[in-house]
Amino acid sequence: MFYKTNPTLLFLLFTCIFFQNAMAQNDTIVMDNGDKFIGEIKEMKNGVLTMETDYSDSDFTIKWTHIKKIDSDQYYLLTLKDGLRLNSDLHTKPKDTGVVDVKNLDKITTVKIEDIVYVKAVKTTFFSRLSASVSVGYNFTKSNSLSQFTVRSNIGYIADKWGFNGSYNSVRSSQEDVDETQRTDANIGAKYFLKNDWFVMLSGDFLSNEDQKLKLRSTIKGGLGKYIIHSNRVYFSANSGLAWNNERFTDAEEQNRNSLEAYLGLEINMFDFDDISLFSNITAYPSLTESGRIRTDFSLDLKYDLPLDFFIKVGLTHNFDSKPVEDAAKVDYIFQTTFGWEL
Repeated sequence: MFYKTNPTLLFLLFTCIFFQNAMAQNDTIVMDNGDKFIGEIKEMKNGVLTMETDYSDSDFTIKWTHIKKIDSDQYYLLTLKDGLRLNSDLHTKPKDTGVVDVKNLDKITTVKIEDIVYVKAVKTTFFSRLSASVSVGYNFTKSNSLSQFTVRSNIGYIADKWGFNGSYNSVRSSQEDVDETQRTDANIGAKYFLKNDWFVMLSGDFLSNEDQKLKLRSTIKGGLGKYIIHSNRVYFSANSGLAWNNERFTDAEEQNRNSLEAYLGLEINMFDFDDISLFSNITAYPSLTESGRIRTDFSLDLKYDLPLDFFIKVGLTHNFDSKPVEDAAKVDYIFQTTFGWEL
């Protein structure tokens, strides 16, 4: 059966499609060498802006500091070098280059492009604010039939004034005539961002480690932190507060152990060094209820980005306890090499 086609309706349909596509590709960027890109800005993080265009199968990645002019009517979540978080469109001043007008509480503020350290096109959907990655590794040694399987994963969510993050890492080793050993650590935390690069944080750290006879160590901590360096190449922050530590052991004869601790943490994130990035943090926990006891947690991740959002990651995790339970190790560490993909 055939229906008579209305030319007016067809014209309106094609007109709507045309304008919809045009509106989706109306962000304009001019580089310091004069190159011009027209497309849709997705995000700028770690000093690199991602832009989708009609004339390329893959997204463009552009160094943020090389941008001279930018014009976009999209709604963005912005973070400035001084920690101020804004929601605004992006427009270079007509007669100036290297500076943009952004909205702050219905007021127009002029900022340098280089002082913007994070840009995220904000949509109403949950997944538009979500980031995640997972990587795996496997080693096998024929001489002693030793096999080792590693999983590392991260997830994050960013809102206007707060952020959420979580991680899960696991190592399982098996060998003939030897009991299987495993080590698992996980983290879940949230930050609420304040003025002048300050933030309030609350997190939980969980560790199961047979070498230190830990069936489960749960550390719940809350405190205050500040970004000391907040640029397009380096984030460096410090935080401190109080933590409650609860430990259960694999040895049934050992009683549960609880302690109140202070903590001091440092975190650094270095990026925009070609395809290499580095993330590291260290936290010290001097006990307030167990005299002379101090614990430290240290991690270091070195990542090399590959095409199509794949990556290779080398990681080191180190734990120290000055007063472990009897016959347990004071120091434990793992070295992991994994291959993964990020969302």
